[in-house]
Amino acid sequence: MAEFEEQATQKLFEKNFITEEQFSQIKNYRSLGIFSLNAELKMFLYLSVLLFTSGIGILIYENIDTIGHVAILSLLLIVTVVCFYYCFKNSVGFRKSETTFESPVLEYLVLLANILTCIFIGYLQVQYEPFGTHYGLATLIPTVVSFICAYYFDNKSVLTIAITGLAAYVGLSVTPQDLFKNDLYLNQSLSFSAIMLGVLLILWTFYSDKIGLKTHFKLIYSTFALHIISITAITNMVNEYYGFWLIFSAVLAASSYYFYKASYQLKAISLYVFMILYAYIGINIFIFRIFENIDFQDIWMLIVLAIPAYFIGSIVLFIKLIKNFNKEIAE
Repeated sequence: MAEFEEQATQKLFEKNFITEEQFSQIKNYRSLGIFSLNAELKMFLYLSVLLFTSGIGILIYENIDTIGHVAILSLLLIVTVVCFYYCFKNSVGFRKSETTFESPVLEYLVLLANILTCIFIGYLQVQYEPFGTHYGLATLIPTVVSFICAYYFDNKSVLTIAITGLAAYVGLSVTPQDLFKNDLYLNQSLSFSAIMLGVLLILWTFYSDKIGLKTHFKLIYSTFALHIISITAITNMVNEYYGFWLIFSAVLAASSYYFYKASYQLKAISLYVFMILYAYIGINIFIFRIFENIDFQDIWMLIVLAIPAYFIGSIVLFIKLIKNFNKEIAE
């Protein structure tokens, strides 16, 4: 890593992007061996939030009969209100551009407040059903709160909660494992809803770019859209019950092309890697579906011998593509 940084700095100096004095200052700074604990501290803060909210869940589960619903809901509400009060009091307010906070604690208090809001509303609905049979409102309300807080406090973690809540309101689980276990095989309307949700997330990034609204959120929206569209398309490409596999093949191809361009625009290696993986899976499924009715009995041994070479070649090509991507975005 240090060698890569030195080479990058040398290239900047050779191309006259930095002066000789700046080049010397950078080398002297790196020679000091100073490193930042910022990422580690943020990780511990994040773990603290998760452990605290998990502890509340365990406390509720183990003492529900002795504490009582009203007492638990009151405690949750008080802690949530205190967290939100502190966050609003110490924040710099809403800004369309990226906002930084003096203390990272504020960022994780916002996350804690939103998680507690989700717990409170979910618990309230389960025990007292204030929304009646409209269970979607119990998902929609914390989703709206999370979107507002994500944009007001410029919090990416809360934004992921908001997008997840939006997907849940649509009726979709957004983790890859849950997507494969979902009703995409049996409910075609759910598949199209998933595709539409992914497209809407992409369209929102275009609109945000146009008005300059939190443009740094684009990677998060794009990541969710990539997984939702690609996994939905792949699951329907292998679905024989409906004759839409060609349509979803075209959807996956269009999605792969868009995210190929977007990964270069955002310089996001994660987006690029997953795009390649989904496209590779889709290509193999497409080839299989094309030739599934052809009898390969006469050349079966040739195919068996070619399979190892095919996978080895795929791995080599994958590594080469990643290296080229890193090289191009570095330049």
